Amino acid sequence: MKTNVGSTDKIIRIVLAVVFAALYFTGTVTGTLGMVLLVLGGVFLATSLIGFCPLYTLVGMNTCAVKK
Repeated sequence: MKTNVGSTDKIIRIVLAVVFAALYFTGTVTGTLGMVLLVLGGVFLATSLIGFCPLYTLVGMNTCAVKK
């Protein structure tokens, strides 16, 4: 797996994961939408820690800085 998630993208994903978890665990968002946000937050957290997003490979995106 080649890294395709840049540092700014990682920070945004981690922040979103924390916000989604906070919304779910405080009871602000419940039910099916709450579970979807919780799972999506988990995916965001995992892809930011790994540094690889499979969806980016499908659409040909790469947010990593170009190394010279």
